[in-house]
Amino acid sequence: MTALSCCATLRARNWRFGLLLAIGVLAMSPVRAGADELTDALKQVPTRIVYETWQDDNWELFTVRADGSELTNLTKTPDANELYPHVSADGRKIAFVCDEGTGATKVRNVYVMNLDGTERQRVATNSRQPCWQEGSAILSYLKGEVEKFTFTDYATKGVFMYDLASGQHTQHPNKQLMHLYNPCWTPDGKWCVATVHAGMGFSHAILAFKVDGMQVFDLKIPGCRPDISPDGKRITWGASDWALRVGDLDFSGDAPKVLNARDVATSEKPMKIYHSDWSPCGKFIAFSRGPDKEILGTIPEVVGAKAQGWNIGVADAGQANRWTMITTDGKCNKEPDWIPPVKETP
Repeated sequence: MTALSCCATLRARNWRFGLLLAIGVLAMSPVRAGADELTDALKQVPTRIVYETWQDDNWELFTVRADGSELTNLTKTPDANELYPHVSADGRKIAFVCDEGTGATKVRNVYVMNLDGTERQRVATNSRQPCWQEGSAILSYLKGEVEKFTFTDYATKGVFMYDLASGQHTQHPNKQLMHLYNPCWTPDGKWCVATVHAGMGFSHAILAFKVDGMQVFDLKIPGCRPDISPDGKRITWGASDWALRVGDLDFSGDAPKVLNARDVATSEKPMKIYHSDWSPCGKFIAFSRGPDKEILGTIPEVVGAKAQGWNIGVADAGQANRWTMITTDGKCNKEPDWIPPVKETP
């Protein structure tokens, strides 16, 4: 290829990239009905959202107000990659994972720290996807299935609980729990809901199991990545790559089930929509949205995978497709988690 034809090819590629970028920006715009009214309502919401973002060649945890204002870097650690933040019910602690090391020594570990970033503590090595089991006293996490680092979200084996007061680790009595990802607990700490992929006899499902039991129940709802509302009565999850859904949780019978399932936010290809999370008031759902583009063979919704063009949005939990985007830089913004108001220690 001559230098002239090479330059012409590059210009053509750059033009196509610019066109695709412009289309992506338009696709990320808040075009849903009532978006402006929702933005105005979110200005009155006092709680913030924490999320993972790729900034200056490093993963950091940022916080933002519900209306998209007051961006703040919570971690500021150029030598560590923080991901997957989950805030305790009292609003005082943040659990997260940190990818440390490089090459063959790279490992994903679970950490916890104060909301202001102080008292940072490693909780478990080769572990992932922490969540709070019982208010703010017990942190649950999944153990890595293999020692070698992998982005595969379901490469897990075993559910463990860490008691912050005693420092003790306890494994769930069901030692067969494996290939789970994105677990969450009911506010009373009695039930866990998580996605399973290619494990425990399931090809893919959203499961429920008790903290002290052996039984595992298929909730029989398609999709993945569930989150339970603060009152424990509703659930949100990704019904597909293009839809977030909510439903009513019913634990009254012999087996838990989800009733009255309905879409709360949908997206058009190629813009995926994922990672829904309930606000402390139960009125809104934060989520991630961005183009369906694999980088180095890893899909963008996976924790730690680059996701250029992804941003954070907020939806009205009570009305279908009333949502708006609150970040716009597209710097791999994913895994939002609401920060509850700080509760005083009794």
